[in-house]
Amino acid sequence: MAVSTPTDKYFGVWLIFFMLGLGTLLPWNFFMTATVYFTSRLKDSTLVNSSANQTEIAGEHRSVLEAKFNNVMTLCAMLPLLLCTCLNTFLHSLISQRLRVMGSLLIIMFVFTVTAVLVKVPLEPLPFFSITMVKIIIINSFGAVLQGSLFGMAGLLPTSYTTPIMSGQGLAGTFAAFAMICAIASGSELQDAAFGYFITACAVIFLSVLAYVLLPKLEFYQFYQEKNRKQRSDKENSVNLMNRQSKDEPADQSRQQDVSMMIIFKKIWLLALSVCFTFTVTIGTFPAIAADTKSTLADGGSWDQYFIPVSCFLLFNLCDWAGRSFTAICMWPEKDSLLLPVSIVCRLVFVPLFMLCNVQPRLHLPVFFHHDGWFILFMILFAFSNGYLASLCMCFGPKKVLPHEAETAGAIMAFFLSLGLASGAAMSFIFRALV
Repeated sequence: MAVSTPTDKYFGVWLIFFMLGLGTLLPWNFFMTATVYFTSRLKDSTLVNSSANQTEIAGEHRSVLEAKFNNVMTLCAMLPLLLCTCLNTFLHSLISQRLRVMGSLLIIMFVFTVTAVLVKVPLEPLPFFSITMVKIIIINSFGAVLQGSLFGMAGLLPTSYTTPIMSGQGLAGTFAAFAMICAIASGSELQDAAFGYFITACAVIFLSVLAYVLLPKLEFYQFYQEKNRKQRSDKENSVNLMNRQSKDEPADQSRQQDVSMMIIFKKIWLLALSVCFTFTVTIGTFPAIAADTKSTLADGGSWDQYFIPVSCFLLFNLCDWAGRSFTAICMWPEKDSLLLPVSIVCRLVFVPLFMLCNVQPRLHLPVFFHHDGWFILFMILFAFSNGYLASLCMCFGPKKVLPHEAETAGAIMAFFLSLGLASGAAMSFIFRALV
């Protein structure tokens, strides 16, 4: 007698995965949003009453820390993200899901608590710079473990349950960009605004912890967890029977694990490379090129102050979120269609389009798209396509393998997503130098 599949009452599981998706990227987005605060802390307050000559000398030293902050921040974020996602791909079967998810959330929340406290603690520029980079390494390392674990968990559920993770991640950027605009509009002190950022992040991570605690209690999630355990048990029994027949159990088990990983990758390699290429193009262009675009209409007015926060950061994150969320009602092209990777390769056209906008300073290329409207149009298409196509890849990946292989497939997809972020960060230096 077949067991009927329970319904997701009040979309409880969907909302929890949305909340956990929000918790994975909100920390990093809040660090990016608060860049102005961090660089302001790198200024040497002892220079206020210094002579002009001393100020100039110290200013040169200070400018080195400020100039290198964004580059070092990106490096300290993307490398640990890539390495820890890789480790999670191979070690997720050795460390329990609960320890990986709950441990990551609690450590990230602790880091933000420390960050909020340090807003009120005076520090010299170099120690503050070093501590900030260590915190960025920690939140991105455990954020990678959390992200890989979440995609693995979603792989055990129906296809549509990867969408709330992607949508929650998209909202994280929107939330941070909106907070930045509100801070500009309020005219509040920079440190007070930063303190509010980090306390808000702590609150959201705490809600994510509560959401994860509630998840195993929901009948819909329990059903798929039990279904996965049964399939895994049947698979292990089949393998053990074959091993006993061969009388070489340890060697066969080791060989089975190695072959299994390769078999899973061969099934999803095109989708894995597709999501990697998607984020390589995106991070290679945004924010390295896009954030340096200047308005041609502002003419020194208030729009000049709001142009990048609104037209670049807020617009990108809103459209990216819309693209990720749109997969909940439309999933076209299908997972086996070649139109999906072709569409992703076509996004490469956005690189020269943004380069030919009013990016300043520039050395090599002419400005072809002068009007702000061109930049806004490109940003809408660029961001929506990123969210939609990346979300399709992440949804389809775990569904191209057997049910008991879905968690490993989700972890592999998360690794290639992180690989795309890291390679995009590296390519951004080349793209920006060509402008």
